[in-house]
Amino acid sequence: MIAIYPGSFDPITFGHLDIIKRGSQLFEQVIVVVAANPNKRSLFGSAKRIEQIQTAVQPLPNVEIDSFDGLTVTYARMKQAKVLLRGLRVLSDFEKELQMAHTNKTLADDLETVFLATSTEYGFVSSSLVKEIAQYGGSVDHLVPPHVARDIYRCYAKT
Repeated sequence: MIAIYPGSFDPITFGHLDIIKRGSQLFEQVIVVVAANPNKRSLFGSAKRIEQIQTAVQPLPNVEIDSFDGLTVTYARMKQAKVLLRGLRVLSDFEKELQMAHTNKTLADDLETVFLATSTEYGFVSSSLVKEIAQYGGSVDHLVPPHVARDIYRCYAKT
């Protein structure tokens, strides 16, 4: 069974990777889809995020990376996926994710959403938090893979 894990992943964090690794143990294939989010200002372009994720998931042979601009259910149909994989950190995530799951169900009745609770050590990590810490000169080495941390530091060194 194919699972789609959509997100902006700007940048990918250890919390995201936790969901990807665990999802790869549950499903035959996990496709991580870098989605455009017009409501967010991106630190990295889509191509850079794909590169960062590919490097991070190299040891996982059943994980593929792609990008898509449109409805996730449209992409899932194109890939013949039956599952949308979503991570949950805190209660506020659940409200938003449940609303999205119900919406997606109205658009694609044959598509199920599976929620994985992020492992405890990553429950506080978000891409927004990573960017905020880095913007003010703090270390993000414990929140993202080393190659992503280098990219983040380079980006904020320019600003």
